[in-house]
Amino acid sequence: MNISWRFEQSTIDWQALSDLYRIAPLGTKEPERLKITFGNSMFTCFAFDNDELIGAGRALADGADCSYICDIALHPDYQGHGLGKQIVQHLINQSKGHKKIILYANPGKEGFYAKLGFKKMNTAMAIFENEDAMIANGTIAS
Repeated sequence: MNISWRFEQSTIDWQALSDLYRIAPLGTKEPERLKITFGNSMFTCFAFDNDELIGAGRALADGADCSYICDIALHPDYQGHGLGKQIVQHLINQSKGHKKIILYANPGKEGFYAKLGFKKMNTAMAIFENEDAMIANGTIAS
């Protein structure tokens, strides 16, 4: 592995990022929407093995109070080598100075994020576009 890190997005292939989310598997994320969501994020992190995009994540942040880490993805062939942890740690480091750093975890991944210092929140709530799918996968209760 020849891992390199990028924190800006001017050279990102959005179709490659879309493919990464599908392979990860974290669902279908259209390239055009990824370009918007990453473009509107204060912090981004991309991992490459040579020139192949193998990992990504982003954080929405307001610069002082709250940073929200989301959309962490790592190619399955690279999982188990500490790269996912490094993506999250890069985003935590970029988010330093915010009063709180919040993270949305996919069901079953809570233990991974707990090892990085994240605690479960008792009062977090959300409205989802596809509520039935979120109930079915265990993200929210019915």
